[in-house]
Amino acid sequence: MEWIGRGSHGNPRPMASKSSPEKAEGPVVRAGTVAIIGRSNVGKSTLLNAALALRLAAVSRRPQTTRTPLLGIVRHQGAEIGFLDTPGLHKADSKLGREMNRSARDALRDADVVLFVVALPPHVRGDVRAHPGDLALIEQLPTDKPVVLIVNKIDVIRDKGLMLPLLAALSAAREFTAVVPVSALTEQGIELVLDEVAKLLPEGPARYAADTLTDRPMRHFAAEYVREAVLRATSQEVPHAVAVTIDEYAEPSSDKEVTRISATIHVEREGQKRILIGEKGTMLKRIGTEARERVEELIGGRVHLAIWVRVTAGWRERSESLADFGLLARTEST
Repeated sequence: MEWIGRGSHGNPRPMASKSSPEKAEGPVVRAGTVAIIGRSNVGKSTLLNAALALRLAAVSRRPQTTRTPLLGIVRHQGAEIGFLDTPGLHKADSKLGREMNRSARDALRDADVVLFVVALPPHVRGDVRAHPGDLALIEQLPTDKPVVLIVNKIDVIRDKGLMLPLLAALSAAREFTAVVPVSALTEQGIELVLDEVAKLLPEGPARYAADTLTDRPMRHFAAEYVREAVLRATSQEVPHAVAVTIDEYAEPSSDKEVTRISATIHVEREGQKRILIGEKGTMLKRIGTEARERVEELIGGRVHLAIWVRVTAGWRERSESLADFGLLARTEST
């Protein structure tokens, strides 16, 4: 597998997927977009990573980790599947949250197929009931396109019969094209998801080059992996107040050099800045080390990562800041 071709200014040519072209079976005869939709923290990004067989999307236990849709392309059984990971639909309390919801609904509207993801609770002690939020979201799903129900996190339950009330309630709310229980974390059931989706896509030629994995540049993933490290390292006070921008992304000119990245973490208050820096810089060092290792894993080479922390007060409510941070829907920022 080729990780990343040499590009310039942090915009390498698209990455090659482990699923493409090795898993391709003959020419592409179907192609389309599959929107991964659901509440926050149901495992949508983990599902995308499992489908790609690659840790591409940022993942954490914090809700609303995904802020913008992320395309990941898989070729399977003659189909080019453009999975689109979306922000978790939630009750928004900021302009950022409203933009996240809008981008998810835009992806839902434009998709050829929808994966509606629900998740089992972490501790199952009896029959599993449908979450009120899932039932509310079902009402927003389109009726004019295939919708596959994905029941995630089945690894937490031994007696699968306990899921029957959940499945009955969801199926009573609407008819699904298929129902696939999975564990995105352990990749159980992922092949079945690919099988179901592949046959539902419209007929047509491939939309991307055979080795394309995503349409995002490496600068995007560098920023996401810094933010992912922040989410993993900090408490409730910080995560949603954090945005990351890449000030410099310099690719090496020879195999002996390293990729050099400079990033700024934006927070809303001085207290949050102090938390991220930590005593004698220990927290910032921890964040930088984890983010650097994630980027190195993706590009397959050494990285020098420098991080600064800056207070950008009220950025979640300012259109200018959201646009600068790449978090404003294209229809409003253009």
